[in-house]
Parts: sequence; C-alpha cells; structure tokens
Amino acid sequence: MKNIGKTLLAALLALALLAGCASGNSGSSSSAPESQSAAQGGTFTVTGSGYGGDVTVDVTIENGTITGLELGENKESLVVIERAFPLLQERILAANTADVDSVSGATFSSYAVKAAVADAMAQAGMEAPSIGMNDKKEYEATTLEDVTTDLVIVGGGPSGLAAAITAKETNPDLNVLVVEKLDILSGNGKFDLNFYDMFNSEAQKANGVEDSKEQFIEDMKDAGNTPERLQVWADGEEVIDAWLRSFGVTLDHNYGGRNHMATKDDYAGQMIQREMEKQALALGVEIRTGTAGVDLVMEDNAVKGVSVLTNHNESYNILAGKTILATGGFSWNQELLEKYAPDYVGYATSNQMGATGDFVPVFEKYGMKLENMGKIRMIPLILLPSRDLTNSGAGTVLVNQNGERFVNERNSELELAEPIREQESVWMVVDTQKVEDHANVRKQVKEGRFAEAATLDEVAEIIGCDAETLKATFEAYNANAEAGTADEFGLTPERAILAEGPYYVSKAASAVHMTKGGVACDEQARVLFEDGSVVDGLYACGEVTWQSGGYSQSVVFGRIAGANAATELSA
Repeated sequence: MKNIGKTLLAALLALALLAGCASGNSGSSSSAPESQSAAQGGTFTVTGSGYGGDVTVDVTIENGTITGLELGENKESLVVIERAFPLLQERILAANTADVDSVSGATFSSYAVKAAVADAMAQAGMEAPSIGMNDKKEYEATTLEDVTTDLVIVGGGPSGLAAAITAKETNPDLNVLVVEKLDILSGNGKFDLNFYDMFNSEAQKANGVEDSKEQFIEDMKDAGNTPERLQVWADGEEVIDAWLRSFGVTLDHNYGGRNHMATKDDYAGQMIQREMEKQALALGVEIRTGTAGVDLVMEDNAVKGVSVLTNHNESYNILAGKTILATGGFSWNQELLEKYAPDYVGYATSNQMGATGDFVPVFEKYGMKLENMGKIRMIPLILLPSRDLTNSGAGTVLVNQNGERFVNERNSELELAEPIREQESVWMVVDTQKVEDHANVRKQVKEGRFAEAATLDEVAEIIGCDAETLKATFEAYNANAEAGTADEFGLTPERAILAEGPYYVSKAASAVHMTKGGVACDEQARVLFEDGSVVDGLYACGEVTWQSGGYSQSVVFGRIAGANAATELSA
C-alpha cells in the first residue's frame, strides 16, 4: 500500500507539473473541465508576475470556494518559493480569498501568487480583490503574556541557526527558541554561491589544495581581528566542514583556494540553509517566524531577554537566561548608511529586505561598543532587476546606453560603482565562454536573468543603441586583448570576446552587499560595552557584529556563541 501511495503521489505531481507547463507564459487562462462553466468553477491555470518572471498557479474553485492551489512553472528563486508558497497556500485556502498577508521575505513571489489567484477568482465569478505589490494589512496593537526560555536567539539565518544547533548539541536539555522577523528563515545566506574562508575541507583535499591553520592565520592577520578572535576563528574554520557534513551539508565543489559550492552548478547557501533548518527542528529547537526583536530586556546592565513584535502587531517579552543576536547588517537602512557610511548612500543593495540594522539603535541606547561602522562590502556587479550577484571578471564587458565602454570592468568597490552610477543605464554583455567558465553566470542564464542575442546587432537592439557603435566597441576591446595592451581605462583584457554568438545581455549595477561594521564582541562572542567590559547575558554573531570575513565566519562565531551560552547555562 505504501508503494502504491508513493506512485500515485508521483503521478499527481507529474500531472500538476504538466498542467503548469502547458500554460506557458501567455498570461491568465482557465483550464476548467468542459462539463463545468467558469461561473461554477473548475481548475484554472493562471499566471502572475513574480521576481524572475511569470509564476503559473493551478487554482481549483468549487461553488465559490477555493479548494486547491498548486504551483506550476516559474523562475522564482527556489530557496524563496519553496518556503513561501506553502504559507501562501495555507493562508489563501483558510481565508478563501487572495486578499491575505504576503510572505515577508518573498514580496514579489507573494504578489505573483496572489494576483494569479485573484484572476482565477474573477474567472470563476467570485468577487476578486485588487492586489498590490506593497499591500499590507493593519493590525490593532496587542500585548501578549511574556514567555520564558533558557536561550533565545534573534535571527534565523546561518549564524543564528548555527548557534541554536550547537547549543542543543552542547546541552540537549536546554530550551532554545529562535525568532525571525521575516516569515521565512535566513536573509542573504540562503542565496550565497560561495561558502568561503573554509580550510581543511574534503573538497579542498580532493582538489589538491594545500592549506593549513597556520596559513589561514597568516593570511588573516591584518584583517582587523584581535589575535584572540583570529585564533578561535581559525580553530572553527578547521572543523566546520566536518561539522556541516555531520547533518548533510556536503560542499563538494572547491574551485580554488577556500571557495566552496555544493556542486559545480549548485550554490552553497541553498544547501546550508535547508539542512540547518532541518537539523535545528530535529534537535527540538523552537522557531517562531514573523517575530522581530525590537529591544533588549535589561536589568542592572545585564541582558535578561528580548522584547519582540510580531507581524500581527503583538508585543511581548521573551525572558531568557542567555540571549544571542544574529540579526544581520543594515544595507537596507538608508538612514544608518547616511549616519555611518555616507559614501554608500543611494546605491542599490544585493542584500535582502531584512537587513535594516534593527539593533543598532539598541546598542547605542545601552552604550554597547560599535566598531568599523563605515566599512562596507560592495559587490562590483549585480543584475537588474533581479539583484543577483554576478561575475565581473574575465569576459565581462560593460557598456552604457550608447553602446560604449566607460570604465575598467575589473575595478573594485567604489572605483567601479561611481562610474556606473553616473550612467543613464549600464549593460553587461558576455559570451558563451563566460557562461561555461562561471557557475553563477551559467545559473543566471538558465534562469532567464539574461536576454540571449545571436549577434552583436541583436545585442544592440536589446540595449537600444547604434549597432555600429557597439561593434566598434567590441573591436577595440578585442584588439587590446590580442595585442596584450592596456586600453584607455587601464584594462588589459584577459581574452577577446568570441566573434560568434550567442551573447547574453542584462542591465547591471554595483551594489552594497553587506555592512561589515557592528557591535564589538570578544573571542567568546560576548558583546562588549564601550569601556570594553562584557555585557552579561548577551552574545552576538554574524553581520550584526564587526567581522572581517563573511559567510563561514558567521557560522563559526554562531557556533562559538551557541556553545559558550549553553555551557554557561549548564554550569
């Protein structure tokens, strides 16, 4: 019976997929059975416009009731849609309308699904709501009873989940509660291609990369860490691969140095986030989404928990023996950028909408030490409108709206960002060799982030520039590549762009990727006051802290925070 059930389920899923594919991207349509009229209901295959293009949804309506919702063909980010759609499905079926709360952290995908369902409702003769991208319901303020736990962790990204998992591994009897302000866990972590700075990994060994803890410390000695933090960071990096593999995170593709992906074509972030969520739940960690930390519960300069506010405007305190903050940076907060890093105001950001620095004012209020707040990590290129990080190395050519180059494409940080911002619009053009050489570009082409052009004439048509001007631009670029000479912008092209298409084209920009500054912590991940003394009861990890590294450093210090908090609670 079990095997038959699995077979039946597989067949139903296949049918649902076929129904979604059949609709293509041609807009809304109804696929109601011939025996039923649209006014009575049926199954409607409809589309809405999402983050990556059209999202197809099969909506079943019977006698004015929405009874089924199945996701069809789409090009949304998998790590978003696989988390957001079940929540939307639940909300729409419960309310019998598309007029429900969007899933925070999945605004575009939510809009697409809700707009599609509203279309189906109209076709079925139901009263269909008007759906807006930024629709937000208002809820009356409510105060709930406080709750108590052993350890509360604010932030459900890789750093926060690493802290939660490690705390439960250290003491399985602890009550560990994670709160996340978005409806789905993780900010940028789930999108990241590269888990970098990791050494002593299985993938490094398989790829013949020679590395060591001593070399890591030497490489990072001038990055700004205290000697003590650098040492524990190195200790953590040495064992992080084995720890991740212990619950199914297999970063098997090393593409040089300390760079790691899941496979040649699969990003690290998606696998890490998925398996961390599973492991945290398996260990008994309680997770509450749609719940933002807004303040600390302070008593005699010691932290006794956190005050929270839900997305239904419900406030309460979570009283805890120890508190860990893993709330990310402030790339989305223009006011904080204006205050601490004014040179970076006005740029796009590749970070996610939750990176608003909610606890920076809290740190200021209680006299906690902030470090390197003006230090920003710029990403040379993102694609527009998707904001996907992309590759600015060999084989990338940038042109303006006139089809002319205007900058050395290999410049970094503001040296590239400022000239890009001065242009009316900027276009990134790559050839098939670039696609073959770089996993993220290959993935982005596959997902439709680039337009495809057979010739440079077609590239010019996509851009809207003069074809002869564009061809002259590429001729000059290739001439410098073949001669091995620098051009007027100081670039000696690494290779010529292929003479034959296809070519791939997208609008592009530079972007603020992450804020590196944050609250100061010691080597045990304990938060410090401005005078350097330890804030009793409070730990922090990830982008909310000052850190010289990124993804893997966030996970390492998440583990350090979780282990130390759990050890103190167990004493």
